[in-house]
Amino acid sequence: MSTVEPRSPKPEARGRLALLFTLSLLLFGCQPVSETASQPEEVIFWHFWGGEDRPIVEQIVVDFNASQQQYRVRAIAMPGNNLDLKFFLSVAGGDPPDLLNHDEPVIADWAHRDVLLPLGEMATPEELDRLNDWLFPAAKQLGSYDGKLYALANGLDIRALYCNQTMLEEHSLPLPRTIADLDRIAETIAPPGQQEYQRMGFLPNPDRLWAWGVVFGGTFWNPAASETRSMITADDPKNVAALEWMAGYSQRYGPSVVSSFRSGEQALTGTSFLMLADRRYAVMMDGQWRLRDLAAARDTGAGGLAVQGEEDTPQDKFTVVPLPPPPGGVKNAGWVNGNSFIVPKNSKCPQGAWEFMKFWSGLDNEARAAQACADGGWIPVSHEVVNQPAYQQALRDEPLLNVFVELASSENQHPTPPLPVAAYYLQQVKRAAQNVMFREGTATPEAVLHGAAERVRLRLEEVLHEE
Repeated sequence: MSTVEPRSPKPEARGRLALLFTLSLLLFGCQPVSETASQPEEVIFWHFWGGEDRPIVEQIVVDFNASQQQYRVRAIAMPGNNLDLKFFLSVAGGDPPDLLNHDEPVIADWAHRDVLLPLGEMATPEELDRLNDWLFPAAKQLGSYDGKLYALANGLDIRALYCNQTMLEEHSLPLPRTIADLDRIAETIAPPGQQEYQRMGFLPNPDRLWAWGVVFGGTFWNPAASETRSMITADDPKNVAALEWMAGYSQRYGPSVVSSFRSGEQALTGTSFLMLADRRYAVMMDGQWRLRDLAAARDTGAGGLAVQGEEDTPQDKFTVVPLPPPPGGVKNAGWVNGNSFIVPKNSKCPQGAWEFMKFWSGLDNEARAAQACADGGWIPVSHEVVNQPAYQQALRDEPLLNVFVELASSENQHPTPPLPVAAYYLQQVKRAAQNVMFREGTATPEAVLHGAAERVRLRLEEVLHEE
């Protein structure tokens, strides 16, 4: 059988083929590689969550990545105490993350140093207007500096008084609704004059002067002040009154006894929540995250709580109440902090970071955010998220969470003042209260707070006027 050799195209046919090939390159071959490949932009996200929270965080990332095709978030857990150092090393090296979540009062400081992008450079004017109405007042304060929003809070931390209701009833004591109630609880359950105490009715924590000062009607800064020095008001007479009341417990029991009782808690094992440590306190201030400890204790029978389904097990009933004010004080008041998203100025994908921030906080979809907050036992930053069915169910499942959520919406919950020296200010006030409560012969609360205020004023002047 003979074979037929293929014929070569004629010269004019070859020319037509070349022309068609060239046209096809022009039409199809010069499309941008990124469009053909459809590769999403990567958003590097640093966070500090671990333990029970990390799987929830990872699921939020998975859900966001599945919800759209333009961006892909890669979450990197950065546990430990060196997050700030790692961040500034990355900034200095020109390779910061695209997004960072932080829970310390650093936003004003970092914004002042010009290392953060204001949200207005990523959000539309309409989104910013909506944020102003959408956020709880405390959440808005947490993210603000110098009239701009630099951070978007995604969860709030609120303090209230946990009360062992059973223990109070055994002593015929009411729930603390006033400062006088707290004092009576303390003196009834732990009468002064003993050399050593196994438990206390109530004992103020010096770190919480930030909360009690606000409850007493004090302020820690004056944003309308015309002079730098006048911005710092740690020595407000009502803050002094709050510290005098707290110091009264050291006078009642003795500074060494109070210090010894506090330091003894470091040796306690088996529980991180001291309310469950052999009834160590009848009343103590703590945050909403302790509800997990109560729930776990109910499941295991720890801390005197009944195991679910075992009705004969002795149990202690717990409840939560807002911080009680003195006469002339402020209701539903306290100190608030929380988790906030911030975007470094040299972020490679700021728009992707913004889309993820909106996704998590709920600005784009409140129902989705409500489920994440319910899963984590977190307090949302907006009524719109709280009102979603998933979160309302969480409130029915854990009724004590309602108190914290109601407090989160209060205009009387205030964070550390949004100043470039906020972290320093926070520690100076804590140290002043510790000195008054734990040390014999310390100067008066008024003198100690005035000294703290002066140090912060000096630091603030240095920071604001440095070249």
